[in-house]
Amino acid sequence: MPKSMMLQGRAYVIDGDTVRINGTKIRLAGIDAPELDMPYGQKSKWAMVEICKGQTITAELDGERSYDRLVGTCYLPDGRDIGAELIKQGLALDLPEFSRGKYRHLEPPGVRRRLANGQFGHASIRIRQRTTIKVSRS
Repeated sequence: MPKSMMLQGRAYVIDGDTVRINGTKIRLAGIDAPELDMPYGQKSKWAMVEICKGQTITAELDGERSYDRLVGTCYLPDGRDIGAELIKQGLALDLPEFSRGKYRHLEPPGVRRRLANGQFGHASIRIRQRTTIKVSRS
């Protein structure tokens, strides 16, 4: 299997950091958005719907998995990174454990405080660190 794989199509938005393209669930790499039942969770999802609406999305899958999802960076036709767009709107946070700080400079001032300092992600980050696995390349 190649180091990264591309997938392209319309995105069905599951939540603020997960989409489905051509039946494949994709977890956006390097960001964390509130769960649907948490403050800003629904707002994050609907912002993602607006970003993706009517667009053909390109997903660059990095070979990792998170639960039942492949992990990848998704792009709009004009090249914009969807995760970056959601972070700029203050509806997701950079996950430095996975992004190496790639998105941190895009976070609006005060967003970590407003999103409860990422408390929606803290437990899931610990779980993800234990459950995110590399797909073997045989």
